[in-house]
Amino acid sequence: MISSSTRQYPTTADTKLGTASVVSMLMIPQTPPASTAFTLNNPLPKVKSPVKTVDKNVPGKFGIFGGKYVPETLISCLAELEAVFDFVLHDFEFQEELTTALWEYVGRETPLYYAGRLTDRYKNSKGQGPEIYLKREDLNHGGAHKINNAIAQAMIAKRMGRKSVVAATGAGQHGVATAAACAKLSLDCTIFMGATDMEEQASNVLLMKLLGAQVEPVDGTFKDASSQAMRAWVGELETSYYLTGTAVGPHPCPSMVREFQSVIGKETRKQAMEKWGGKPDIVVACIGTGSNALGLFHEFIKDENVRLIGVEAAGFGLHSGKHAATLSRGDVGVFHGAMSYLLQDEEGQILAPHSIAVGLEYPGVGPELSFLKETGRAEFRTTTDKEAVDAYRRLCKLEGIFPALEASHALAFLEKLCPTLPHGTKVVVSISGRGDKDAAIVSQYQPDQHNGSMSP
Repeated sequence: MISSSTRQYPTTADTKLGTASVVSMLMIPQTPPASTAFTLNNPLPKVKSPVKTVDKNVPGKFGIFGGKYVPETLISCLAELEAVFDFVLHDFEFQEELTTALWEYVGRETPLYYAGRLTDRYKNSKGQGPEIYLKREDLNHGGAHKINNAIAQAMIAKRMGRKSVVAATGAGQHGVATAAACAKLSLDCTIFMGATDMEEQASNVLLMKLLGAQVEPVDGTFKDASSQAMRAWVGELETSYYLTGTAVGPHPCPSMVREFQSVIGKETRKQAMEKWGGKPDIVVACIGTGSNALGLFHEFIKDENVRLIGVEAAGFGLHSGKHAATLSRGDVGVFHGAMSYLLQDEEGQILAPHSIAVGLEYPGVGPELSFLKETGRAEFRTTTDKEAVDAYRRLCKLEGIFPALEASHALAFLEKLCPTLPHGTKVVVSISGRGDKDAAIVSQYQPDQHNGSMSP
């Protein structure tokens, strides 16, 4: 059963901004024209030293991060969603229904798998090294962690009396999960997806359509699909539900996604106790916007002896300008309704991200992960396209498991992490999804001359 969990974390010290930061808010009509870009960028100089204080009386705020930077037309709708979310967290009937769905429909709990041959790879000449375990979210129905959140939010949509669901997807895993949940609960479903992404992830597009969803192509990438999905929702607030699969956007969206994904970490703690009688020493997860990473991290945030390592996409290398390393190279601003770290230029305009893993191509990251960076509770590293492809192939050959290219970024970081670890260190890596959708990309991949080595 998923239970409510604390949304804010205490900090050891507070800092102040050197200069005041003001974010101007774009106001749009209730039904914006098709040309309206539903993006809220910070047009002022980028913030370099965010405040680390936490106002525990403001839900959805993590230090200065998060919030609701949205048009007035959305405030009441988000307030209604927040009220329903807070209610279902403590509603026995909802929790019982969700627990049953996670068990019988999604296929939880997923295994915590000891990767013996991968472990052997990282042993030194004395036969010593860390032990590698994989949290197998790839074994969920639909092939990824996305279904954990999608089924729960589809249930909320049903409770709110909504007849249709709109969503945006990048790699297609959230689209498949949403389409499946909507089919199960008899909800109409429209998925917005970047046209290029549709070509690269054709198998997922086919699955969405077979599940009864209408798939709408959008010029651009996932961020553009997200903007279009929001516009569609704004036009039909009374009848539709925006089902986000990412830990970004205005409150309560990031908190909802994290809450429904936190089952990953809860199971990991339980399974670790069963396997070796303790907690993991290190947990590692890839980061796009943060749903997968927070799902694993959140359970262990208060366990200071558990290292939390998030791995972003370095693309062609951090100095190439073609990457999606928001926490490593971004600055603070406002986008899609919340304050967080973003990839932006000196004028605050959003920069296009790049990763061979489509699911990591987003120019921002969730407010909660932004806060974990500022407080130093989590570490954030990067791996390149080439390293992710190498890790994909490595797991296939050593363990007979084909991971999503997104998860392969986390696996790739083991190459640098493991040689630094004491013998017997317990490392858990989240395999956020399976990689059959990426097999053609991997098999055809040719390293670009600009594609660098492991980034720091």
